[in-house]
Order: sequence, then structure tokens, then C-alpha cells
Amino acid sequence: MLSSLCMMTCPRTCTRILGLSLGTAALFAAGANMALLFPDWDVTYLWRGLIGRHAMLGTGFWGGGIMVLTAAALISLMGWRYSCFSESGPCRSRFVDVWNNATTSDCSLDERVQFLISTNSKMLTALLSSGLALLGALICFVTSGVALKDGPFCKFDVSSFNQTQAWKYGYPFKDLRNRNYLYDHSLWTSVCLEPSKAVVWHVSFFSALLCVSLLQLLLVAIHFINSFLSLFCSLCEK
Repeated sequence: MLSSLCMMTCPRTCTRILGLSLGTAALFAAGANMALLFPDWDVTYLWRGLIGRHAMLGTGFWGGGIMVLTAAALISLMGWRYSCFSESGPCRSRFVDVWNNATTSDCSLDERVQFLISTNSKMLTALLSSGLALLGALICFVTSGVALKDGPFCKFDVSSFNQTQAWKYGYPFKDLRNRNYLYDHSLWTSVCLEPSKAVVWHVSFFSALLCVSLLQLLLVAIHFINSFLSLFCSLCEK
């Protein structure tokens, strides 16, 4: 059963695919955050400081983007150099016997130490890449969820008691108790006056960030589990 489990662990090609997938998702996250800074593809809102705080936080850039992209580079490096913890050196099979309490082995002490250092460095790289990607994707996921809950930052009508019209920028859906703008599409065009497609823009790109960060979390989980299985198999298979 152990041998069949080890055969299911990620080979070098699979690790490269994981790294490439995470890197691609990171670029999509950065692109979605970029689009949120230019509602209706109009740069004047950014120049005037009329961008919502969730987009300005830039978690799609440095969280789901740079942090995940760095982790993807580390994972890809493991795929190209480490071959998922598998060793092909002359001491590999002999050291496994020693690890499994075999009585005889012609593996020297230096070779044993070298094998341990190599295995620990690979495990450290796996943990570092998984933790970095997990943190970045989680930050992006939480921020995107809060942004969808609060709604877009836009210009809307504030009527005073003397029925004079006043306009201001803010979050008109944040304190809306009776209706949920995500499900009531009639609010999408009747509340926000500027930008004209503020709600559609906000919902579309933050939903994309939410989905991308969720995919990143799934890929990180696969990489984390596979790293432990690969380490276990490299030490225990005979």
C-alpha cells in the first residue's frame, strides 16, 4: 500500500504544473486589482483619489499577486532541481536501510549528513513556499469578501430633510439593512451615479479575486499535502 501511495505523490512534472498554475493565478489576481483602480477604464478617478479603500489596499497585487508569485517560483524551482524529494545519489537506498534501523550499511557518516541536510532543505523550501502562498491568498480572499459585502465606492444622492439634493462619494450599500445589493440588481443602476458602472465593475472584479484566491488556496493545499507525502516516501520506501 505504501508503494502505491508513493506512486501517487507528485513527480517533478506535477510540481512544475503546480508552480505554473499558482504563478498564472497570481498574474490574474494582480490584473484584477489593476482593473479595480480604473473604473470604466477612466484614470481620473485614481488621480482624484476616488477609489475605494479595498481596491487601494492592493491585496491582489502584494497578496494574491507578489506573495503567491514568489511562492510559485520556489515551487517551480523544487520541480526543476529537487524532483519532489526523490534522491538518485549512491547513498539514497543505503541510507534508507539505516533510517529503517537496518543492521548493516556501507553509507558513510558524511553521506548520511548530506542526505539529511538535503531532505531538510527541501522540506523547508516546501513549508516556506506553502506558507507564503497561503498567507497571500488568504489575505486576498478575506479582503475580497469584505469588499463584496461593503459594496462599491461611488457617488450617490444624499437627500436632507429639507429635500435639497446633495451628492457625495461613499459606500451607499454598506449600511443598507433591508435589501442586499448583490441579489437586488435593480439597485445596480439606480443608486450609484458615478462611475456609471460602479456596481458591475466592483462585483465582477472582486468576485474574480475571490475565485482566484480560492483556487490559490486549493493549489497550496495540494502542494502542502504532496510535500509531506513525498518526504515520507523518500524516507520510508525500500
